[in-house]
Amino acid sequence: MLSKLTGAARRSLSAPPTSPALLKSARSIGTVPRLQAQVADVSKEKDTGDNGPLYRGVPVIVPGKPFPGAKVTSTVMSRDREINVVHPVATAIARDRDEFWRKVPIWQDVSAKDFLSYRWSVLNTVQGSAKLLRFLTAVVPDQVPGKEPGTMQTREEFIKDVFDGVTAATMAIRMTPYILSRVNWNDPRHDPIIRQFLPMKSAMIPDHPKLKLDSLHEEADSPVKGLVHRYADKALFLPTSVCPTYCMFCTRSYAVGADTDTVTKASLKPTRKRWEEAFAYIESQPGLHDIVVSGGDSYYLQPDQLSLIGERLISMPNIKRFRFASKGLAVAPTRILDESDGWVAALIDISNKAKRAGKAMALHTHFNHPNEISWISSDASQKLFEAGVMVRNQTVLLRGVNDDFDTMSTLIRKLADNNIFPYYVYQCDMVEKTEHLRTPLQTILDLEAKIRGSIAGFMMPSFVVDLPGGGGKRLACSFRSYDRASGVSTYMAPAVTGRDKDNKVYEYFDPIDSLPVDHSPDGSVTERRGRALSQRAQTSSLCGYFGYYELWLLWLLWALWLLWP
Repeated sequence: MLSKLTGAARRSLSAPPTSPALLKSARSIGTVPRLQAQVADVSKEKDTGDNGPLYRGVPVIVPGKPFPGAKVTSTVMSRDREINVVHPVATAIARDRDEFWRKVPIWQDVSAKDFLSYRWSVLNTVQGSAKLLRFLTAVVPDQVPGKEPGTMQTREEFIKDVFDGVTAATMAIRMTPYILSRVNWNDPRHDPIIRQFLPMKSAMIPDHPKLKLDSLHEEADSPVKGLVHRYADKALFLPTSVCPTYCMFCTRSYAVGADTDTVTKASLKPTRKRWEEAFAYIESQPGLHDIVVSGGDSYYLQPDQLSLIGERLISMPNIKRFRFASKGLAVAPTRILDESDGWVAALIDISNKAKRAGKAMALHTHFNHPNEISWISSDASQKLFEAGVMVRNQTVLLRGVNDDFDTMSTLIRKLADNNIFPYYVYQCDMVEKTEHLRTPLQTILDLEAKIRGSIAGFMMPSFVVDLPGGGGKRLACSFRSYDRASGVSTYMAPAVTGRDKDNKVYEYFDPIDSLPVDHSPDGSVTERRGRALSQRAQTSSLCGYFGYYELWLLWLLWALWLLWP
């Protein structure tokens, strides 16, 4: 890839992060703004308004002059002001640290300096079918374990299975070098990281009939585009629909990432006009106190955009708390360690300004498996911890990834050891093309029961279900009813009102293949499962309209009418 770049680009990429070659021009082909534009699924148009263009690129870093034993001070130029940030001197890589990325054949000669460069990470991100094919052809062995135990398949068979999965999936492909380097490429089919980000057609199973693209009804709960207001005091702001890595189970598959063969996305472009509409709505709601800034991913906001959003929220009297949601710490932690990039400096600056204003800012990240954690993510977490940034984690429970006690408890403990507070473990949402990743409710109930008490209470996450239909998050164990035979659990959400949600009963449906098997002579399971689903569908349609209490009352009145003399 580097051989195809211009001489100027090669000189820029080979220069030290603080060399004049990189600081000379923010428009060089090798700079982060241009490279991010190449991998981002966003419009290249600039939105200009009263406050000027929204895109201003990556800020210039003016390095201080370190002396032996001192700390490095950087001045980050961002949107008409300077941010002074003090960083510990930590440029040398400890020799005892595993350079694990060298196990990937095409990166066996990549130095630690290059791998830890966010610019290098952006250049080597695997996005789209062409890059994916080249990457898999280069790294997958001639033969790998097949789907069934004890079987093998060729590289070509594996790659075909992947591309058949890509055709059927709702999410586009994008994986960072960091997350690709954490994969066991000798057995990719059974790797817990591959299972999250790379679809395989042979692993997919038919969707439950209740699965939807927007299962949480976010668009219906959006008073303005890109702002979900479901709870009385909290709203979800979606400034972008781009992520550093796309998850196959994304709850926002209706909007996030590029269009696929099966889904035309309701893309959320990061334009000033749309943002201002969201800000105006937030300011108009005195009862709103808490904002989640997500997407997409906050990692794909430029540093000055991150600052703009943070400072705007700090300035609003009604907003007391806000969080930036990003999977970046889990899939591209090198950006947090890369001093030539201004994103983390902007985040720390916003955190400090929020504290001075008496408000709370946090970073919410998304680790799903212990294998995602390395010394690089630990160093990045430590940097945020020392800077006083609160970091919390939200995990999604996924079949074949983290749905056993050892994996989930190890993940929670590793997060805690890195001062990342385990916040939520989510039941996988009822999103299309995720049936093979969903677990029955009983799994999350069992995991919580086994894990609780094994770790300090303040490091114990809440195990929750984000209710289909927009009921919000409820503790998984707070169900009103749970019928294992039909796989249907019911919940109520008293705090979520409006839009016909008062006293509404919400239902979560277990995966069809997890329902009890009818041990008939021919081994058929279809009849029993079909009958159970049909019965539940009839009941749920009535209960969804009336509510269980109202339905019970109707039945009682009907019985009294029959008995009336």
